[in-house]
Formats: sequence, C-alpha cells, structure tokens
Amino acid sequence: MTGNPKLLRPAVAQMWQQVKDFSGCGGAATYLWPRWILLRAVGVVFIIIFSGIINESAALIGPQGLVPLRTVMAQLRTAQPTTIESFLKAPTLFWISTSPSMLQIVQWGGLFSALALLANILPRLALFGCWLSLLSFARGWLIFSDPQVDWLMLEVALLCIPFAPAGFRPGIGAASPPRPLVIFMVRWLLFRVMFESGLAKILSGDPHWANLSAMATLYEVAPCPTILGYLDHQLPHFWHVGEAVLTFAAELVAPLLAVLAGRRGRWWAFGLWFALQAGIQLTCNFGWLNTASIALGLLLFDDQMLTTAAHWFRRPALAQYLANSAARQTWPTPAPAWQRHFLSVALWAHFYLSIIAFGNAASMPRNIILDSISRPLKFIFDGFGSVNAYQLYARLDLQHVIAEFIGSNDGGQTWRPYEFRYFPQRLDHISSFIAPRFPRFEATLQIEFATRDKPATLYRLVATQLLEQNPQVLSLFAGNPFLDRPPQMIRIAGYRYTFTNLATYRATGNFWQRAYTGEYMPMIYQRPMGEIGIADTEFDQIAARAFHGNPAAQSHLGFLFVSGEEGVQKNGAEAARWLGLAAAQGVAAAQLNLALILAQGDGVPKDLGQAAQWCQRAAHQGLAAAQDRLGVMYVQGEGVTKNDTEALAWFQIAARAGHAEAKSHAAYIKTRASLTLILAAERRAQAISDEITSTAKKIGKN
Repeated sequence: MTGNPKLLRPAVAQMWQQVKDFSGCGGAATYLWPRWILLRAVGVVFIIIFSGIINESAALIGPQGLVPLRTVMAQLRTAQPTTIESFLKAPTLFWISTSPSMLQIVQWGGLFSALALLANILPRLALFGCWLSLLSFARGWLIFSDPQVDWLMLEVALLCIPFAPAGFRPGIGAASPPRPLVIFMVRWLLFRVMFESGLAKILSGDPHWANLSAMATLYEVAPCPTILGYLDHQLPHFWHVGEAVLTFAAELVAPLLAVLAGRRGRWWAFGLWFALQAGIQLTCNFGWLNTASIALGLLLFDDQMLTTAAHWFRRPALAQYLANSAARQTWPTPAPAWQRHFLSVALWAHFYLSIIAFGNAASMPRNIILDSISRPLKFIFDGFGSVNAYQLYARLDLQHVIAEFIGSNDGGQTWRPYEFRYFPQRLDHISSFIAPRFPRFEATLQIEFATRDKPATLYRLVATQLLEQNPQVLSLFAGNPFLDRPPQMIRIAGYRYTFTNLATYRATGNFWQRAYTGEYMPMIYQRPMGEIGIADTEFDQIAARAFHGNPAAQSHLGFLFVSGEEGVQKNGAEAARWLGLAAAQGVAAAQLNLALILAQGDGVPKDLGQAAQWCQRAAHQGLAAAQDRLGVMYVQGEGVTKNDTEALAWFQIAARAGHAEAKSHAAYIKTRASLTLILAAERRAQAISDEITSTAKKIGKN
C-alpha cells in the first residue's frame, strides 16, 4: 500500500521547511545571542588550550625538550621534494624560525588571541590568531597533537571566523549578523560531530556497541577516569545498557531531530547532547573535547528559543531584553562580489571535503571520479586542519594498559617508579576532575602505546632524558624519585589496570588492581663512559646491572664467563674480576666460584690459600656446595692443613642441608675413621652450625 501523494506533499514541504530553518535559510530566526555565547565559550576553550601549551611546550619541543622543534622542522623540510609542498603538508609559523623566542611568540600570541576573543575584541582577527597559533603547534610538534581534540578546535576556529561579527567591539553583532550559508556550515559541523560519532560506532563493527555493553567497559579503559567513572562502573548492567542507548540517542536521533523536527526537536537534541557530553566529561576526563562539544550544541538555538526559555524560567525582563536585542539586527552593506564568491567557494569546498573525509574514515567505497576531484582539494586543505572526521571511541580498547617508567640508582637492586600526574598508577589513586584541561604529554604516551605495533620512540626519548635528569622532562611527572643520586637505568614495564569492586575498595582503599604484562621495551642504561645504551639482550641487562654495582648481577656475569652459557665466550680473568666484586660484597655463590677459579688457576694465577679463604666465607654463609668443597679441601690439604675431623664436620653440615655428594663424602670418611674422630666431628659440626645460625640472625636484625 502506498500513501496518497496529495497527502504526502504537505508533509514533505513541512520537512523541507524544517531543513531550511536548521540551515539558516528560512524563517525569521536570528542568531545573535547564541553566537555571542558560543564565541565566548570558544575563547575559554582556547585559553585552556594555550595555557596547557605554555606549561608543556618547553619540555616537549623546546631546545632541551623531548623532540626539539629544530629537529622536527628539519625532518619536515626533507620529507617533501619542494618547499611549497612542505609548507602545504605542514603549515606552521615555525618555518620562519625555531628559536625559543619564536616558540614564546606563537604560544603567547595564541593565548592573547583567546583572551581577546573572550573579551569580544576584534573577534574575527582573534579567531584567526587562535587558529594560526594552534595550527602551528599541531603541525610543528607532530606526535604531541591529539587527532580529535586539536583538529576539532582548528575546524571550529576556522568556521567561526566568517560566523563571528565584524568590528573592533561588535557587542552582540546586531549590525553584522551571520549569513545563511555560514549558519549552515557551522550547524553542519555540529551535525557531523554528533552524527558521525554515532554512525562510526555502528560501522566499526565493535561488538560492544552492537550488544550495548560498551558503557560497562568505557570508564575502565578511559585514560583518566574520575571517581564518578569508578562509581558508574559499579552500577548494574541495565544501567550501562541505558547509557549506551542514550549515547546512540544523542549521536544519531538527536541530530536528526535537530534537522527535521523544528525548534522543539532542537530543544530535545540539545538536552540529549548535553547529558551525554556532560556525563562523559565528569567520568572520563577527555580534555576539552566534551566542553567544546557542549559549546557547539549552542548552535542549535536561535534568539527566539532563548527568549522562550527566559519565559519558562519566569524571567520576563530577561526575555524582553533578549527580544529587543535581536530586534535591533540590521543587514550591513553587502561585501564586494569577489569576497562573497570566494567565501562561497571555500565553504562549499569544505562541505564537499567533509563528506569525503568521513567516507574515507568509515571505509566507504571509493569513487574514481570523486577522488580525482577531491585529491587536489585535499592537498590544499588537509594540512590546515580544516576538514576532519569525528569518530571518537568507534572501537573500544579492551584493556587499560599503562607503560610505567621505573628507575634504579643501585644497579637494579631496588626500583622506583616515576609517578604520572594524572594517569592511573598507584592503586589507591583516582584521577581528579582535570577536564577540560588536557594532559598532552601523558595522553600522547597512551596514544603512542595503543596505536603502535612496536615500542614507540617517544618512550626511549623520555627514558633517556630521565637518565640525564633533564629538569624540564622531570617537570612532566608528579615528582623526581631520585633526589639522593641520579638513576643509572630505566625500565619501562607494562601493567594492565582494572577497577576493583566496592567491597575491595572498602577493605583496601584501592580503586585499581593491576597485573604485570611484561617489559614494554629493552632497559635503557648508562654505559661505562657515560653514554646511553639499550640493553637489547639478557646479557646486556646483566652486564649493565653488574657495572653499576649489583652484586647478584656481578655474580651472574662472572658465572657466565666461567661457564660460557648463553653464547658468552669463556674468560677466566673476566670471571674472576666480576666474581671478586660480588664476593667482596658477600655473595656466597660468587665466593665459591671464585674459590674454584683460584684453585684451578683458570685464567688467573693459581692460589690455593685464597681459594680456601673464599670457600670458607661461602661455607660459613650456609652454602651447602661450598661446605662440601671445603670438606674436600681439608681431606686433600688444598690451601689448608689436612684435617679429617674438620672435613667430616663440614661434610655432615652440607649433608644435613641435602647435598648428595656431601652425604657420600661423609660416609666414605666414616668407613675409615675411628669412633673418637666421628664424635669429635659431630661436636665440631654442631659448633659450626650454631655459629652459622647466630651469624644469620645478626645479619637478619641488621
């Protein structure tokens, strides 16, 4: 059955009128106050952005930073065949200079532009200054620019330039109202931010979104979940299903209501959008992304809607003021034709490329004809951050894994972590409400960790700077755990973090539990001459620890030179050197192995007296193999006077510890020894055992 065409025409006509109203092309709506409020909100977001840049830029791209700006620009210059192509791929003011002064000019220029925008001083020029400064950093520091939060604000700033009123102090801009095409483009941006995010979740094929279980996982895997995120995670399954339904309602239903359902639909759309974005910001700390999204939601309003809202809240004076202000709107003298045509061409090109961008991001079928048209446009526009696809959390990470920097200044005997300012690390720590601030350094570490199949170079750079005690890089962490003396080696260990339940939290105070997932990359350490090395092999790690005074590592290294295991070439002299260092620090195994080398003269001069002394020291520490070997020395008179009583005593002590050869040695002596010798040996063995026990207790107390 089909509908009556005559009945459908009015419905279609009404729907088309709603689309025109949404696009700013129909009705008598004005947009002065929503525009004024939006631009102030954009100014606040840019103040937050540039405050963060000023705080972190020296450590990230300063002359002594992790990735010095001079190095980055040199790489960008050589990446393209011509200077023009280099500029179009990476348009940034840092092509002019990479000096610290230029860095200060760009970041403070951005902040002053944001302050001017907030104060409504030259808003178009202020927006251009914000856009140019942020673009310079986004293209100049590469890996430290998040693809969602930075590019959203670049597109917002660029489209808001023609949207903003002209003039030095334009007030609400009654003499410079936004043109219909510009209203359409900024609302089209809002529509894309809303709708693309929801559509991407469906197209991604992630089962968590398909079965509505995503919100049961989201809070745990968010970069810096808050206490509200922790508590929300504990709620029952039906609650998380409801949150997923709200997400799809805000990202799919709400934008359609905004376009097709008139002002009432836009009220519902804003309510759903605000609830989603505010909830995410309060629980997940996604920087300024949610704040900016809420601000963009103001584009759903017009002056007449705000006047109606003032009546709802019983503020007739405010309603009258809003209405009178909007009534003063006048149309300025038309701009020259070339300016109007240029703006139209630029905005429609942006519209076209925004569709292409999302199609590519969503892996939609390619079209040769459309590609041939879009390729030259993309070459020009892409570098300027003007066209983006928005698909945050289209796929969920199944794990929250943190790569932790851990250092040691005693050869790896003890390890101390470098604590992040915001990331989960201590089990009893939950992130504070840092949004809309964006911890760029920590966020970049997580992005690099999550998006690369092999260890990211950034982690090695950070570890190297920590070894060198770079104060600027240290300032990125909550504190310096090595105030006593600098670290000698840095490990980067991976841990998987999961939320505890409420019962565990009440019992332990811990929000998190974690499991070690392995070393993220090889250990970084200082070599003998002070240069930085990478311990790619197990032998390198043992050697690094040994060089920095770890007695257990020195003993192990000496043993490898003795045995030739793990591909190490035998070297008696090297073995004796490392074993001697460990033996002097009381490592019993090293003392025994050193005794064996000295007794045999393996690579060192034979010295039975020294061998016996080291063997005695190991035996008195309770090492059964050393006790048995010392007994053999007393039987044979190697470095000591022959003494069967002393030999039998040591054999018996080792045998009681379970040493098999000592048992056979003791039995052999007993077959040819007198009862008097055996009894004397037992008394001697008891005395030695008491002495060993007493020494062990003293060491334990110390």
